[in-house]
Amino acid sequence: MFASLFVLLYLGHLLADYPLQTDHQAAHKADHSAAGWAANLTHAATHVATCAAALALGALFLDDVALSMPVAVAALVWIGATHAVIDRRWPVAWWMNHTGQASWAQHGGAAHVDQTAHILALVLAALALSA
Repeated sequence: MFASLFVLLYLGHLLADYPLQTDHQAAHKADHSAAGWAANLTHAATHVATCAAALALGALFLDDVALSMPVAVAALVWIGATHAVIDRRWPVAWWMNHTGQASWAQHGGAAHVDQTAHILALVLAALALSA
């Protein structure tokens, strides 16, 4: 069940992070302002909604997906919260500056570390859902 859940959550993530993320959200989700937080939380809510839809479809159509509603809600809260924090950008910058990756950060590496952090959060959610 873990593999199915991870694929469903990853699909929800990709949909929310790319075709469903607006230019405004991408440009302002890390801003230190009320508008920045609004962009960030709207984007995180899109992740919650797309992942919820993916999990619901999986539960309906896949024989190996059986979900506990309280665990699913907790996993979706986890996904939304971690996505919002990671997308503030400072956690990725902090990580890269404190692990010897400052040069890579200046040459496009932050996007890769950002996506790795999001995927780690999805893996943990899928593990919780399949336990």
